[in-house]
Amino acid sequence: MAMLFYLPRLFVYHVEHKDKKEFVEVVKIQEYKIYKYIGLPAFWATLLSGMVMLALNPMLFETGAWLDGKLFAVVVLIAYSFSLEYFRIQLKHDLCAKSGKFFRAYNEVPTLLSILIVTYVVTKSMSWAFTLFMLALFAFVATMILRAKPKAS
Repeated sequence: MAMLFYLPRLFVYHVEHKDKKEFVEVVKIQEYKIYKYIGLPAFWATLLSGMVMLALNPMLFETGAWLDGKLFAVVVLIAYSFSLEYFRIQLKHDLCAKSGKFFRAYNEVPTLLSILIVTYVVTKSMSWAFTLFMLALFAFVATMILRAKPKAS
């Protein structure tokens, strides 16, 4: 989770200070290390341990729709994780036209998904009202992200 929250913050620093070459070079190293040395190993450890937990306790699949909702949110979180690598590579090669505002908004995606996942786990139910509220909030954040225009240099 640390990588999911911190890497977009590094992207903000990267794009907002792209005129400072030495600073950007340091940030590129940080981006690489947090993704490759912290995020990726943690991703695989979490994914494998979750799969083992489900394999050892298949009764979890019979607990109701809350697990389906949680697993869907986890799949979206996995896609988000891979999107961070996509943006990291774009920024590494100076091909990314996204703004700091975009990455600030993009940084809220794991927060919303985490709230949804934790709520499903704690309540062991999938409240449709809450799910719709969270999806609406997610759609709002996504709309703000897509509307964010890059800063003119």
